[in-house]
Amino acid sequence: MTEINEFPQTLTIAGTDSGGGAGIMADIKTMQERHTFAAAVVVAVTAQNTLGVQDFTALPAQLINEQFASIAADLKIRACKTGMLADAKHVKLVAANLKKYDFGPLTVDPVMIAKGGAPLLAADAIESVKTKLLPLATLVTPNLPEAQRLTGLTITTAADMEKAARELQKLGAKNVLIKGGHAEQNEVRDYTLLESGESFWVSAPRVATKRTHGTGDTLSSCITAELAKGQSMTAAIRLAKKFVAAAITDGIQVGHGHGPLNHWAYRKEEN
Repeated sequence: MTEINEFPQTLTIAGTDSGGGAGIMADIKTMQERHTFAAAVVVAVTAQNTLGVQDFTALPAQLINEQFASIAADLKIRACKTGMLADAKHVKLVAANLKKYDFGPLTVDPVMIAKGGAPLLAADAIESVKTKLLPLATLVTPNLPEAQRLTGLTITTAADMEKAARELQKLGAKNVLIKGGHAEQNEVRDYTLLESGESFWVSAPRVATKRTHGTGDTLSSCITAELAKGQSMTAAIRLAKKFVAAAITDGIQVGHGHGPLNHWAYRKEEN
């Protein structure tokens, strides 16, 4: 007999995207594609489309706490991730709940700015991410601007990325993945520093497209899904890179701005 809660379950703790391309919407689509059941704690709600973020509001603390408690009371979350957390108050709130409940390995995607340039994390919240959230992180997945904000370093070379990863480990994150999408190169190269001290690079050809909305969310949620299924950190990161590359390469035409990824593209490659 199949036991209740045996199926791999994942959790995204982030903000919504009314345009469907990023945030919780991208997370759930990705987690579903990777054959896990996705639950969500909504921290913030945005009015957003491919052209940008028009408005957002963070939810009351009580409602966020109740979402965490509700999920913990019924589901068996095997891995979780954070995304948009809005401000210092909500970063601290989320961190407190993650210490209270065991939701498995935590991937922190330190979302700071939307693809269109709108800020999604208050400037004064960065210190809270560093002191409250990173010490809980099994993995942190910043892009280059986020890694610079978290470490205070200027990152322009491969050596800079390696140095920044070491600094992020010092802040408490066990494993670090720095994404190289903002670098001006023909290949998008990401650097991973593992808890063991081992490191590796993953790369994919750069695709000339504006349809990259939700790339970071998709990568981190794919890793979360793989960890929930018991994959190693290395295997999860390598597969997530392939998943995102396929989702960008085999794009879909939605919206007039920074369009979303094709979240079912990698499924076609597997078949």
